Amino acid sequence: MARRWLSRQLYARAAAVGVAALALFPAGSINASASNKPPSSAQCLSRVNDTPSKLVECVRTDDLWNHMKQFEAIAKANPSPADGHPSRNSGEPGYKASVDYVAAVMNAAGYDVTIQTYTFTYYAFTGIPNWSEASPVAQTFALTTDWNPGQSIGSATNATLQPAGGIIIPSPGGSTSGCSSSDFAGFVPGRIALIQRGTCFFGVKVLNAQAAGASGVVIFNEGNTAARSGVLSGSLEDANGNPIIPTIPVAFTSFAIGQTLYNAYNGGTKPVMSLSIPAITKENAPDYNVIAESKGGDPNHVLVIDAHLDAIYGEGMLDNASGSATILDIAQEMKNVNPTNKLRFIWFGGEELGELGSHYYVSHLSSTDLSHIGYDLDADVTATPNYVVGVLDPAGPDLFTRTPSEQFPNRVYKASTIAENEANAYFESIGLNHEPFSPVGTDAEQFNLAGIPASGVLTGQDCCKTQDDVNLFGGTTGNFEGIGISPSGCVDNPFLWCDNLSNNDPNVLTFMSKGFAVMVANMAFDTKVMSASNNAVYSKKLPITSEVGRHYFVS
Repeated sequence: MARRWLSRQLYARAAAVGVAALALFPAGSINASASNKPPSSAQCLSRVNDTPSKLVECVRTDDLWNHMKQFEAIAKANPSPADGHPSRNSGEPGYKASVDYVAAVMNAAGYDVTIQTYTFTYYAFTGIPNWSEASPVAQTFALTTDWNPGQSIGSATNATLQPAGGIIIPSPGGSTSGCSSSDFAGFVPGRIALIQRGTCFFGVKVLNAQAAGASGVVIFNEGNTAARSGVLSGSLEDANGNPIIPTIPVAFTSFAIGQTLYNAYNGGTKPVMSLSIPAITKENAPDYNVIAESKGGDPNHVLVIDAHLDAIYGEGMLDNASGSATILDIAQEMKNVNPTNKLRFIWFGGEELGELGSHYYVSHLSSTDLSHIGYDLDADVTATPNYVVGVLDPAGPDLFTRTPSEQFPNRVYKASTIAENEANAYFESIGLNHEPFSPVGTDAEQFNLAGIPASGVLTGQDCCKTQDDVNLFGGTTGNFEGIGISPSGCVDNPFLWCDNLSNNDPNVLTFMSKGFAVMVANMAFDTKVMSASNNAVYSKKLPITSEVGRHYFVS
């Protein structure tokens, strides 16, 4: 890594800006004091919230929750045409209705709003996938516990399982099973191919199996490490990394199950099984980014504030109506502000499908327009009940694997800590620990890859909250959402449909949104980082100057 990061425990407890943390947020500056009545929503919307303290006291639970209620109502009013459940998934009516709602709110607040359209390949389950074995053991494999369906379509009924070549048990790692057409020499058409994970893209293995006449594919984990032994879920891509949707069903399973099936076949009792994945697909389906710009601010120095608006598998209230509500409320509260830097609020589509909206947006900017973006702030999941206080750091560990993130251009690392430290200082001022997490898997990743500094906030989803997390934030280990579904939660499971309003904590939403507001308020008036000039970070003529205890320097 270009910048060393501290251990999670030390980092979370360290004063991210040293002794300046208290100076940056003097007592009573962030939240209204007990002797002062907090401003009402109407008062907040009518005044100029141009300092962190003004903005933070105007980020209110009721306003945030009202947006959340609107998003849930949209999902309920727009069931998926595929499975009939409430939905805000990209490519479905509920997502477009969410786009229209955000655009209407931002238009009413006086922002310049545009809707950017792009296309993608839509895929959705129309029913619950099934994988069962008739012999030698009669059993039905449990969805998500024993296996996960690949993004594929089709069914195979009472078909014999046949292993492909290249399977290694036990595997030292690097199995080439299914990576070459020669691995299917002697394969009997109509059978289900058993293939081991390793070496090449999953889609390459499936395409080779399909060319050999396979009626379905079962891909099992490699088994060389604990991380490569459990039930896996993989994306299907061809040799060039392009997504594919095979017309034969694909199942992903654990090493243990794969080994059992492999041994049964080699022992002379060939498994007979059925595999069905009911789904629909549509090429060139429309998807949308909502872009809303402040009328004021220097267009040569743009601050992007983003969240993804799309859901995955249903209402998507935690992931990511919560982050969408966070930036929508902040945008409303800043509607009367004349910032130093142009504010560009963006609600991205297709994040759950591989950061499609943010990738499209960044990759379609001209070199000049890209150079004008000085910073990105991302709100991705901000209301988790069994939460962590995560602050995005390009050198931080991944939320799920807790391993270091990918490499980004060197120029993003040091500058990204500026907004990160501002959030950390706020959380410390209200007695909360915090942890750094990688932007990988969030829309901030696309900005970092383009060389733009970025930070943001997240509170976790699905598995796996660790004991270290519990030591810092309380709660329980396991599921971030604190529900009795272990280890998975509501968000990334396509067959639970429980990421609804009750999957969110309004108190967590509020303090995370306030922390994010501090980042936005400071970066809106920053000149040092945004312009890479030698000017002071904040103009001495601005109200925000009185709340800044020190200047931050990037170099």
